[in-house]
Amino acid sequence: MQEMSNLLAQHGLLLVFANVLLAQLGIPLPAVPVLIIAGAFVADGQLSFVALIGVTLAASLCGDIPWYLAGRRLGYRVLRTLCRVAIEPDSCVKQTENIFERWGPRSLIVAKYVPGFSTVAPPLAGAMQLSFGPFVAYSGAGALLWALVPIAAGMYFSAGVEKILTWLESMGSTGVLVIAGVIAFYIGVKLIERHLLIRLLRTVRINVAELIEMMGSKAPLVVLDVRSETARKLDPRRIPGAIAVNITSPDTFLDPNKADHEIVVYCS
Repeated sequence: MQEMSNLLAQHGLLLVFANVLLAQLGIPLPAVPVLIIAGAFVADGQLSFVALIGVTLAASLCGDIPWYLAGRRLGYRVLRTLCRVAIEPDSCVKQTENIFERWGPRSLIVAKYVPGFSTVAPPLAGAMQLSFGPFVAYSGAGALLWALVPIAAGMYFSAGVEKILTWLESMGSTGVLVIAGVIAFYIGVKLIERHLLIRLLRTVRINVAELIEMMGSKAPLVVLDVRSETARKLDPRRIPGAIAVNITSPDTFLDPNKADHEIVVYCS
């Protein structure tokens, strides 16, 4: 335990910075457990509270700003890329756009507490042309709020955290395997969720050529554009004849006389 304490005392801030930075860049590494442990070491006098907050804030902004700049320069293409690589299946992209539309830049303050939104919020803010100063201010406030909770929890439950670390140390290499197993399980669950979502989408999807053929036939057809208002502003193109609807209540936009029509829905 003493060796672990010395390691965290000497390199703890660097470890926290690296972990938080990688998490904010989109690498599926949980940062909250590390912040809880760091909070426990603050309570034991091994780390400085002010330095820990500063390092966490700096790492979070260093991870968010590149995504913001990419969104500002490349627009919606960045969000499409995130959809292809994000491990959180609900981060693509609809729910996050709705949150941003409702609360605006203030939503960045709570972004890190909303699954999926924490990944998409910075490039979405850039794509919406939010100025750099307000982005840093709101994102910094969100990072501060996000860091304070686990750090405070670690400080309050420092005795319990120390017991867990002592138990892991007593297990030797087995303890490392336990930690690695938990991380691997977390990543595995997210990958399975993503695989199931993609498989579901593929079972109900048609391609562009099939839609063109349907539109050219005499079969009754209704095309619904369920993109958010934000998505429509960023990409104003629309399939000819498509009806813009709100996905939460699409039936209010449908003509009951067209109940026998084939319905095609498209989003971002």
